[in-house]
Amino acid sequence: MNTTLETPDLVRGAKLHTGPTRGQKLRSALSFRNIGAVYVLALIVVVFSIWIPSTFTTWETAKQILNGNAATGLMALALIIPLCTRTFDLSIGFVATLGAVISTYAIAHGVAVAPAVGLAIGAALVVGVVNAVVVVGMGVDSFIATLATGSLIQAFISLLTNEIPITDSRLASGFSHIGQTSIAGISLPVLYVLVVATVIWFVLEHTATGRRLYATGFNTESARLAGVKVARLRFISLVVSAGVAGLAGVVIASTLGTGDPTAGSPYLLSAYAAAFVGASQLHPGRFNAWGALIAVLLLGTGTTGLSLAGTENWTHEMFTGVVLIAALAITGAERRALRHGWKERFARERKTATPVLGTGSSNGKPPLSRAGT
Repeated sequence: MNTTLETPDLVRGAKLHTGPTRGQKLRSALSFRNIGAVYVLALIVVVFSIWIPSTFTTWETAKQILNGNAATGLMALALIIPLCTRTFDLSIGFVATLGAVISTYAIAHGVAVAPAVGLAIGAALVVGVVNAVVVVGMGVDSFIATLATGSLIQAFISLLTNEIPITDSRLASGFSHIGQTSIAGISLPVLYVLVVATVIWFVLEHTATGRRLYATGFNTESARLAGVKVARLRFISLVVSAGVAGLAGVVIASTLGTGDPTAGSPYLLSAYAAAFVGASQLHPGRFNAWGALIAVLLLGTGTTGLSLAGTENWTHEMFTGVVLIAALAITGAERRALRHGWKERFARERKTATPVLGTGSSNGKPPLSRAGT
């Protein structure tokens, strides 16, 4: 005898709560809100393909965009972890320059390539620790602290180089392979970017540490009250940021074949623009690695197209600045929407919470307690 009874209402109710369909998920994933930068990138490609078809629509141009923006990609990735905790690191350009100068200076004075690179990245990590001590330990605002640290780094670089690029024949041997070796026309720095992005993506999306980093950025005080070690996460994020920036500096120096005392500074604005544009992609309102790389391609394609079209140099900075302003506006709106949604959800859950010891009494007194409080 069948004792299971299913009414039409129950069946219909079950269907109503099965969640979004596959088509709805696909439409959401492909929406302009989710991957708007991809559509803007496609539009830029179409515009330049019509404007300068003979030079833009070639494999050489595609390789130029990828290889020429690998350092920008590393610099943007250096910002992702601290930005997740709402910490700004304005010293990454100086740290990259420090990595470039120390690695080339050491090699020019007879140090082997591997120890020289290790020395450069180690110096960058020391700067990251100093940043973390000042910002987290001393409570100085991250804007001011990292800008001050960057000024000190620049002073040290000027003292070391006398503001003259470091050149030596030894830089053309093994050191040059770090940034100039290519596979099928794609340089090794592009692979470095993909490896670093994969590591950051895995940490942010698939570990408890990633969830705590995002929680720290969205509401630091609530995260602290929930038991998240906010100070430790911010400390580590600044150290990681400096380490990746130091690696970017080594890559830049290897690619150029010289230790330029201003090597990393030009990348700061583009890196921040890419990081903030990326925060409006894939996971709107959250800084993420793959979104940042999409933004790097967008910026790189735009500036490369402008160069091939023979426009003035100021148009490149204007393009990057406009994109950054738009990204800041979009990212800020997304984060405000997320916070507003969380507040509404919290208020709704409290309002609909089930009473534990009754629903009130005839004298109008409130219930003694509610579930979840």
